Amino acid sequence: MRERTTTSAELEQLRRAKPRGPHRRSPLAQVGVRLALVLVAVVALAPVAFLVSLSVRSTDDVLTGSWLPGGLDQLAWGNWSAAFRTIPLAHMLANSWLVALGSALVTAVVAVPGAYVTARAGKRGARLGAALLAGYCAPPVVAVLPLFFLLKEVGLTNSVVGLALVNGLANAPVAVWLLDSFVRRVPVELEEAAWLDGLSVAGGLRRIVLPLIAPGLVAALLVCTFLAYGEFLFAVSFAQTTASQPLTVGLSLFQGDRTVQFGQQAAAALVGVVPVYVLAVVAQRWLVGGLSQGALK
Repeated sequence: MRERTTTSAELEQLRRAKPRGPHRRSPLAQVGVRLALVLVAVVALAPVAFLVSLSVRSTDDVLTGSWLPGGLDQLAWGNWSAAFRTIPLAHMLANSWLVALGSALVTAVVAVPGAYVTARAGKRGARLGAALLAGYCAPPVVAVLPLFFLLKEVGLTNSVVGLALVNGLANAPVAVWLLDSFVRRVPVELEEAAWLDGLSVAGGLRRIVLPLIAPGLVAALLVCTFLAYGEFLFAVSFAQTTASQPLTVGLSLFQGDRTVQFGQQAAAALVGVVPVYVLAVVAQRWLVGGLSQGALK
């Protein structure tokens, strides 16, 4: 019995009749998604836009309660130059970045072996992870006095190094929690093969595990950098001199006993916010990609 062959016309008809996959959205759904993204972008950028408005307004204009300046002739462009005269803005901004980057380095040194232990040590590792997260959930104010006397004992009060050390250790539980899933995704067989070749446990962590969890490490360090950059409680408690204060403390200096320099404060806040936004946009590929890989088990 002769088999019937399928013609090209029938193949084309079957291809056209093939149902579309669920990922294909209707035009109306695509419009809805785009409108939702626009709404999210507007909500996210509204505080920045309000800061821009405040930075070019006088104190009397701000106290009227309006969201926009009263008129173009009332714009107070002098707020920007006055902000740099009121506080050493550039120096404080540099301190903020030194603290943020230094704390990220401290966090990496502590969090990488910590995450390795929580992921590979079984029940003991699980208990360590629970203890770290439990300590992180405690209010930071309870640690201010003990940390102050510890830093004073080693001469690190009023020091950028001291702030970086404190912030780095305080953010270590977050980094361990983020890196734990990355370490678990690395097959143990790779390390066992390296051990058979004479590599130590520390060598396996450095040469096998660390290169494989690099995307997650970058993402975790970016998160910890942002946390340290915006930290205020430790900064105002351990840095009483202008030479060691970061920008978060400097922003509070615009509030006097009777008046608040809203325009200058907004201008200084924008100086500190813009670099963070730029870093977030530039690094969003590694941040989102790294966190997404860590979520896949």
